[in-house]
Amino acid sequence: MMRRTRTVCKEVKYTEADTDMSFSQSMSSEEEVDEWRPPEPKVSSETAKDPVSGKKKTAAKRTAKPKEPRTPKAPKERRAPKAPKEPKPRAPRKTASEQTPCVPRTPKASTSTRGTMVPGRKRKHEDSVGEAEKQGGRDGGRQSDQPDGDTVGGQPIKKEEKEDFTFDESYGKRQKTSCAPIGQPSALSSPVARAMRNELNMNWDLIELLSTMTCVEQWVCVNIVKLLREENTVPFMVRYRKDIINHMDADAVRDVQLVYEEICYLSKKTQSVIQTLRKDGLLNAELENNLRSCRSLDELDHMYSPYKKGSKLSKARRARDLGLEEAALVLLNRPNDLDMRSWVKPGSEGLSSVEEVTTGVKHILADMIAKDPETLAYIRTLCGNSFVTIQSSVSKLALKEQEGGSQPSHRQAGPGAQHNKTRDIDKFRLYFDFTSNVQRIQAHQTLAINRGESLKILTVKVNIPDRVKSDFTRWCINCRWMPKLLGRPSDTKMIGDAVDDAYKRLILPLLTRSYRTKLTTTAEKESIDMFVRNLRQRLLVCPIRGSVIMGVDPGFKHGCKIAILSPNSHILHTDVVYLHRPGQRTEADKLRHLMLKYSCNKVVIGNGTACRETESFFADLITRGFFQPLDVSYCITNEAGSSIYSVSPEAVKEMPELDPNLRSAVSIGRRVQDPLAELVKIDPKHIGIGTYQHDVSSGALKAALDGVVQECVSFVGVDINICSETLMRHVSGLNAGRARSIAEWREKNGSFFNREQLRLVKGMGPKSFQQCAGFIRINPHNLHRYTHTHTRTTRVHTCTDVYTQTKKPAVKKSKGKAGINTPTTPNPLDQTCIHPESYHVAQKFVSLVGGRVDQIGSEWLRRCVETQIQASCLDNLAKTLDTIPETLQLIVDGLTQPPGFDIRQGFEQADFKRGVVSMRDLQVGAVLTGRVENTALFGAFVDIGVGRSGLIHKSNISADKLPPSQRGRSLALGPGERVEVRVLNVDPQRGRIGLDLLRVLQ
Repeated sequence: MMRRTRTVCKEVKYTEADTDMSFSQSMSSEEEVDEWRPPEPKVSSETAKDPVSGKKKTAAKRTAKPKEPRTPKAPKERRAPKAPKEPKPRAPRKTASEQTPCVPRTPKASTSTRGTMVPGRKRKHEDSVGEAEKQGGRDGGRQSDQPDGDTVGGQPIKKEEKEDFTFDESYGKRQKTSCAPIGQPSALSSPVARAMRNELNMNWDLIELLSTMTCVEQWVCVNIVKLLREENTVPFMVRYRKDIINHMDADAVRDVQLVYEEICYLSKKTQSVIQTLRKDGLLNAELENNLRSCRSLDELDHMYSPYKKGSKLSKARRARDLGLEEAALVLLNRPNDLDMRSWVKPGSEGLSSVEEVTTGVKHILADMIAKDPETLAYIRTLCGNSFVTIQSSVSKLALKEQEGGSQPSHRQAGPGAQHNKTRDIDKFRLYFDFTSNVQRIQAHQTLAINRGESLKILTVKVNIPDRVKSDFTRWCINCRWMPKLLGRPSDTKMIGDAVDDAYKRLILPLLTRSYRTKLTTTAEKESIDMFVRNLRQRLLVCPIRGSVIMGVDPGFKHGCKIAILSPNSHILHTDVVYLHRPGQRTEADKLRHLMLKYSCNKVVIGNGTACRETESFFADLITRGFFQPLDVSYCITNEAGSSIYSVSPEAVKEMPELDPNLRSAVSIGRRVQDPLAELVKIDPKHIGIGTYQHDVSSGALKAALDGVVQECVSFVGVDINICSETLMRHVSGLNAGRARSIAEWREKNGSFFNREQLRLVKGMGPKSFQQCAGFIRINPHNLHRYTHTHTRTTRVHTCTDVYTQTKKPAVKKSKGKAGINTPTTPNPLDQTCIHPESYHVAQKFVSLVGGRVDQIGSEWLRRCVETQIQASCLDNLAKTLDTIPETLQLIVDGLTQPPGFDIRQGFEQADFKRGVVSMRDLQVGAVLTGRVENTALFGAFVDIGVGRSGLIHKSNISADKLPPSQRGRSLALGPGERVEVRVLNVDPQRGRIGLDLLRVLQ
């Protein structure tokens, strides 16, 4: 029942800003009115060829064309096939998004556009890109005509790379967005790609929408979706399918995966809604078309809410049930034929008078206006060009509670509870009278406002200027919803009343929900990104190897729990010492005896209760040379989650005989010996990273953190013969069941001699083997670990003997998996990052350079490889070996890296020290070095060794203080990074230290 789009009004579609929140505060109202005023029909077709965002440029281009080249217009008329693109979309929504192919934008805009699927986003992006191509880089004109074009346009402005440092957006993904892609764009024409486009049965294109929302080329989106459907993991794709995904990093691929899942969920829910409405007999062609055009869950809910079961019938639906929809259509198409008196039925509720009939018709018109895609797109355009703000204020309930805090009227609640309640209210004092542009508000401010609102301390509203309503009303009456024939003034007034009712009752709440949802989604994404960056840097801290370590879980009343660990993390001794009671001398002698007995020269102290007192105790002993002849040093480590882990099933299984308190001391020591292997045992949410973890979606946070853990474990690699079952389950392609099966096979049959033996494990199919094989290592020095004396003694050889064998490898037939023959001799390539699917290429390459596989990691082989690459470039070698450069580069890395290579060797280690500094020793202006302990959306916390972490506010982190490689990240600092800072202020009473970043220490 929707009216056709008027040709005169199509111009407004090309300036659509939608809900990208690219707002301009400097545009005058007069310019906006001119822009919304419908142009001549001729301009519309021309603009469709070369979309632009402003009116001035369109006029300039049209005046430039007719000057001379009247004759050359013939070739341009070849582009006439674009004319069908005007009437192409039968649903008005498509006119805003399906005109030209998507041109990906820079990653800078990805943060503001992710999370909510909205119409028209692609159109605006194309406009800005097309404008840049036409103007040849003239930024000034575009910026004056297109509001906030610098954040919406994708590729045109190259200068923005210098100003990429911002706190408003998340970390930019390392994506390849060049016109000459590295991968295989031919995938777009494959039948699989065509099937992907139409499988969801929606009015929009899956790949096109995915490309628009993620700012990734369409052919890359096709390849990623195909890989995901084939059950490939993100680490596998990033390392072994670089050419197909265009060298994207793990974060970028994970973003595409999340958006793809959101789109699929939207499609699934839309189909469910359509089936429900069809079953209830409420579905018609127009409603189904509108539902299939929805690009966000908000839009779908807006369309479906009046028809939900159990909900109160909407005014429009009640009017339709009375048969007044025909009268509304007559008013729009043949207003002179409408006679309200003919619809009056005395005694019928809702039809008993002309006023009731008129009211019913208005409600139907308001519903039609509020659900018209073109009308919704236009109102979003108006809001995008206006100064929309979000405002928070203290709630009446919070004021009453605050005022009643001094009155002893609450007899049930004690004074402590009342004090805590008042203190919670004071935390939100900054937001008692807070107003910000929706484009400029920070992510942590959005999350704080949401938390205050959920606690009923704050009230929040979105303010849309009154000018938006007046312009919207004028456009509806004079353009979109103007009757086809000239009607009576009363008819125009009726339509005006319907527009006013639709705006106040239906559209304004929709816009408010849309803004709140978008702000929350963006803030949650940035907060999750902060968690991801912090967790990755925490997991990839360089391990301390080859040292006996004492882990200390400090405490007052119950003493300090200690655990002495061997270089291989085996528990040598556990005990409890009382360092903060009388008789410290005896406890100190006990510590000295243990450290001398086990040659322990490193102490790791948890940062919990009694941390600084314990640190002072050890520092005093070290200063006096109490542990001589040992050179003892200590460090402070984050113990977050150790108590939770100490009572977990994993800890009970691993250390069944130990008390939970002693288990926490073991965990603290192992966090320095091998942070990755220990921290994967703990839920990432309990490691103490990031902020606002309780204000973001728990499902999204868990998925992101689990993905990072899998990525870190896989890229570091695990030695299958010595790693724990807990660590194995985080390897790409493995899960808890397969990890358990591997551990059982290892205990029953002994060590794995090569990767091929993984095929013998129960539950390890071809796909699982493909995903995990490249991330699993077989270190020849650890082959003896699980070897059984009576079954494997004859198979244990030295590394050199095995590699120099000339016999054909022995083959073992498995009883559990019939038909699988696997060799039982080690393969030198199994200790590298080279995937088994590329072993034949690696063998040919080693023969080409004149080496042997048993020389992997040697200096001689490295020189041979470098000489060969210098003589013939990598691309030519790849062609010679019938492979791709990406695979060959991975083979080169695997052959030249030394045995036991660990990617964490280049990362920071824990800082060990011998002295202590207190907070009272700090002076304003002092320059210190420290290590970033945690980062939040508003700054970075740095441990400078005084018992309290200092805060570097984000305003003191500028691009000129950062290395070039870190200037493209939103906060640029992460846990573990060493920094040089200056003390700005010290507040001993509140325990706060303000710092200024001087530089990042490399």
